[in-house]
Parts: sequence; C-alpha cells; structure tokens
Amino acid sequence: MLPDNILLSSNLSKDLQDFLHKKQYSNVAVLVDENTHRHCYPLIQSTLPPHFIVEVRSGEDEKNINTSVNIWQALTDHALDRHAAVVVLGGGVLGDMGGFCASTYKRGIDFVLIPTTLLAQVDASIGGKLGVDFNHFKNHIGVFQTPALTLLHDSFLKTLPEAELRSGFAEVIKHTLISDKAMWDEISRRALKDQDWKKLIRHSVEFKAKVTTEDPKEKGLRKILNAGHTVGHALESYLLAKGRRVLHGEAIAVGLITEGYIAKNNGLLTQQDFTNICDYVLKIYGKVKFENDELDSIAQLTLQDKKNKGNRILCVLLNGIGSAKWDCEITLESVKESLSFYRTIQI
Repeated sequence: MLPDNILLSSNLSKDLQDFLHKKQYSNVAVLVDENTHRHCYPLIQSTLPPHFIVEVRSGEDEKNINTSVNIWQALTDHALDRHAAVVVLGGGVLGDMGGFCASTYKRGIDFVLIPTTLLAQVDASIGGKLGVDFNHFKNHIGVFQTPALTLLHDSFLKTLPEAELRSGFAEVIKHTLISDKAMWDEISRRALKDQDWKKLIRHSVEFKAKVTTEDPKEKGLRKILNAGHTVGHALESYLLAKGRRVLHGEAIAVGLITEGYIAKNNGLLTQQDFTNICDYVLKIYGKVKFENDELDSIAQLTLQDKKNKGNRILCVLLNGIGSAKWDCEITLESVKESLSFYRTIQI
C-alpha cells in the first residue's frame, strides 16, 4: 500500500495534469538538466499549466550549494510566492537538490518529483530526504521534507543507458537483502536485462515507503535503508574528490560486499550467504578500482557518516539474507580489512 502522495502512474501526462489542475498553483517552475530537458520534458510539456524552465547541468559534481544558489535566484527572478510549486524532472541528483531548494525557498513551497532514473524511482524519490553535497561529503547539507506528489512511470527507463540502469539496481538488491529473502532469490537468478522492472519498482517503493512512513526522521528503523552506504558513501566521496568517476550504485555495490564481509566476520551472515551475495554483485558490477595505499584515506571518511554517534562508526549489517541490524558499531580497522578483502577478489 502506497501513501497518497506516491503514484505509480500508467498515464503520466493525465495524472500530472489532474494534480496540477486540482492544486491551482500560482506559478510553476520545471527543474531539468540538459538530458531531461531533451528527452523527458517533451512527454509532459503539453499538459503543464503556464510555467518556466530552470535548467542546470547534470551530474553529481553539480549537486552543491552553488547550483542551489542559481536555482533560488531563478525562483526569485520569476517572483515565485509561497503558493507556487517546483516540478522536478530528473534523477536522484536533481530530485535531492530540487526538493532541497523548494523546501528552503521562502521557508518551503510545494514540489513534485518525477524521477526519471531507476535509482531515483526505487530510492532517492521516496522518503523525503533532500540535500546537496558539501566538500565532497555526500548529502552533507539537507532537510527532511515530503513531496506534494511523486509520480513514478517506468517508461523513462527506456531512455537510460545500461550503466544508469545498473546503478539503480544496486538499491533494488539492497532492499531485497534487508527485507525479503524470497525476492532476493528471485532477482539473483536473473541477469540485469531479464529483470521485471515494474514488479521491482513496486516492491522497492512499497517497502521504502512503509519504512519511511513509520520512521520519517531516521530515529530507528529507517536506518536500515543505509545498508551498503557506510563504506559505499566513503568510497564514492573519496573517488569524487580525486576526480575519478563512480556511479552511486557501483559504490553501493562495493559497500554491500565490504559490509557483508564485516557482517560475516561478526557471525551475522553465513559464509555461503556471503559468497552468494559476492558472486551475484560482482557478476552485475565487476570491480571498482582503488589502490592498497588508499585504504586508510577511504576508511577515514566513514568517520563523517551521518549515522555516527560521537566517534563511533555505526553501520547497518545484514543479519542473514532478508534481515538487517542498524546501529552496529564497527572499527576503522574492520573497514580497511573489508576494503582490502574486496581488492583481492578475483573475477
């Protein structure tokens, strides 16, 4: 069961038109990047009320305060009042940043998310986490705020390159590993190209919406959604700072293996289950390259993780496949050891 503000749409244009007509916003801004402007905006253009476009450059590098200032300036230049809305048409980067800008503009105006990537549809657009990166720390500045509407439409997936589809699939894998062994068994028997995306989107969205509705401010249960992200975010932040590109899902795939290694060493995951996870994740993603002398620098970044308390690194660890524990304390040494293990895997 989905909350009222999340809609799995079979008719995107009509559903968007009906919602905007009902709300009668005083003005509407449409936030796009160069890709969604070209490929996705034409799908909704004719059904929008009078509006203006704010275009920013695509990419994680643009998810920062400087870009946010440009968005706020555009909203100000068009004199948006507190009865206006922002329609965000894009992937996770644009959704996080666009929602953040709308939620802070004049203390908050409505925003509509239309996620156009698998990653955004199954993860970033659900749960109201918004924000931007700061000095290469992921989502370091942000707020919690629920969109007025999130419209999910799987036709956008046809516009994605395989690398982007694969990136989003990491969050699907994560959701099954922490909540649903039967679904994990199902997806792990299939190659990427053979997945039932409509089914998987619904599964992920229903699960994440249930968790975030129960724990909207991440005081307890919601922390479970950070599986793979303690080490994964540290690696992603490190590589980004070094100018070495890695997709979010690729970094989370590393996190699922490395944190799985820590869970196994703590007696929470059997060797067989850990091997099965490793084999499937590596088959889908291959390996991300980093050097042995970088392990300490990557591990140090886990000290900046938002789940931490004081100087304790708190992680989500699988407790068997289909279940997980949050607030598990891990050490810098265990992070380095897990990264060292990952480097030695032969594929």
